[in-house]
Amino acid sequence: MSRRSIRVASTLLASTVLIPCVTAGTAGAGTKSAGTGPADSRVVVSEDFSGNSLPAGFRPAEGTWEVKNGRLYGTSTNSNQQSRITFGEHLNDFRFEVTARFESVKDSARWTAMGLDMPAGGSVPWSIATMRSGTTASNGLEFAQRTSADAWNVTDTAAAPSAAGTGRDVRIAVEVHGTKARWFFDGREAMRTTRVARSADGVEALVVNGSTVSFDDLKVTELPAESWIRPAGSPMTVIAHRGASSAAPENTLVSDEIARRGGAEFIENDVQPSKDGVPYVLHDDNVDRTTDGKGAIRSLTSAQLDALDAGSWFGPAYAGTRIPTLAAQLDDLRTRGGNLLLEIKGAHTRDEVATIVRTVREHGMTDRVFVQSFEVDALKYTYELAPELPLGLLRGSLDADPVALAQELHLAAYNPSDDALSKRPGIVSDLHKAGVAVMVWTVDGATRWQALEAGGVDGIITNRPAELSGWNAAQQQERPTPPAEPAVTITSPAASASLDRSQTPVAAVQATGADKVSLTLDGASVTPGKPLDLTSLAAGEHTLRAEVTGPGGTATTTSVFTLRATPTGLAHLILTSGADSNRVATLTTMLGHGHYTQLADWAARQSGNGLPAARAALIVAEARALSAG
Repeated sequence: MSRRSIRVASTLLASTVLIPCVTAGTAGAGTKSAGTGPADSRVVVSEDFSGNSLPAGFRPAEGTWEVKNGRLYGTSTNSNQQSRITFGEHLNDFRFEVTARFESVKDSARWTAMGLDMPAGGSVPWSIATMRSGTTASNGLEFAQRTSADAWNVTDTAAAPSAAGTGRDVRIAVEVHGTKARWFFDGREAMRTTRVARSADGVEALVVNGSTVSFDDLKVTELPAESWIRPAGSPMTVIAHRGASSAAPENTLVSDEIARRGGAEFIENDVQPSKDGVPYVLHDDNVDRTTDGKGAIRSLTSAQLDALDAGSWFGPAYAGTRIPTLAAQLDDLRTRGGNLLLEIKGAHTRDEVATIVRTVREHGMTDRVFVQSFEVDALKYTYELAPELPLGLLRGSLDADPVALAQELHLAAYNPSDDALSKRPGIVSDLHKAGVAVMVWTVDGATRWQALEAGGVDGIITNRPAELSGWNAAQQQERPTPPAEPAVTITSPAASASLDRSQTPVAAVQATGADKVSLTLDGASVTPGKPLDLTSLAAGEHTLRAEVTGPGGTATTTSVFTLRATPTGLAHLILTSGADSNRVATLTTMLGHGHYTQLADWAARQSGNGLPAARAALIVAEARALSAG
């Protein structure tokens, strides 16, 4: 938001503030975190660019960057230049928000971006969240990567709900959790991705291309680890059942890729061991239905499984598709993007579960794999071997006490069938209170999606991930923008100002998202937009406190100024004292000669005798302060 000063005595401006993606509640064992709200967050960067130079820690890498008029300006002179400035620190879970305004552009395809992971020196590779000035184009918003080969890889695109254009402030934000991110435009979620390329030490940045863009009110906040419980107002997590199994042969890498491109945040696949102990991705306990082979998977070696055609049964275009090993699937997810909801299918020994855990660890995917199973023993083994992996219990019918069982098994999620949940929908709230998420299987129609969304379900396992992703997007567009969280700044007197009694500063505040304001000076109410009377205040520090309220809540701020003794201030006290003309003349004569001690003594004797006592006390104090100084 711009820092155009307003006096609350006139008009209060409203602006959008985004809802944090953090959920209250007690985390269930095995969850990343259920979050405990903004108190868990740490502000890493907060900058309003009120100075005259680049803030400390801001490092220009290319292009022109300068601070003026209370904003940071970045300029890129041509369409092939990506002007960059870096700041902040490496974070895994964070929120990056800023107000951006295109001042001028070469054309509507030019853009600015929030750098989500960039080397401090600004070199490649980097990951960014992009906004074009023509934001309503199909690629008006993007998640993109600049690779080590200095080439572009655009992973996700979307149209913004309204146009940024030029000369308009837009509040933009991205919430990042590892490789996952959500793009917000003026308070509304516009897009998600699971393909943010991350590094070990990348920081935050701003990027400008073929334009001049100004920025204000930049904030980077470290967030608690992502909750499996869906934040209020956020869409349900899209989980692709066996990949995009309605569009491609199930449990194959091609099915995973189609699901990923369709907007799935998680791929749900099944894992079972071959005869020689290699974990493979297959649903049935035999290969008969989904390959050109015959026999139980546990009776076939990895060499035999590798030779099978797992695609022709679905359609001739998929001939030659193979059953992937778990290792191959993890490699694909790590390089192509996405997260894995991995079902341990059927009974497994502890050693077989240990092989699965070892494979996940060896491929560096422990932070992107969620393990679920119908088999309680498989979950117990997983917890013993890898307590860092979140766990989900699959159920065809509800247990008598799902909450107690979830706590016993250290579950992050309790995952019932849609039919089972429909008989006791209230269990969602009970599980949420215990910090346990609910992911429902397998739901392919909008009518049930609507009911489950209204019931607070966190994720849906579906054969139609692209359709559910589109349905989610439509729901987000229809959902009203949440009320703005109010903000307030005291603009006059300026913080740390040093004043004397001859001055009459106007009490002024700048407020957004508010419809009511109160302002106090040292606890006493004052009127915004009116001059402050400094003649009745003691010398020293004084505190202004502003509080605003609006539909989005309440905000407060304070500002401290200092009232100092000066000859001019003392003269003002004398001339406005209400004393008779003879006493005023005597006092001003002594003041003119600099006889402060004599003036103080004489004023003390005149107190209540032609010189009001309260004013006399201030004149005495002011004169003694000048004498001592």
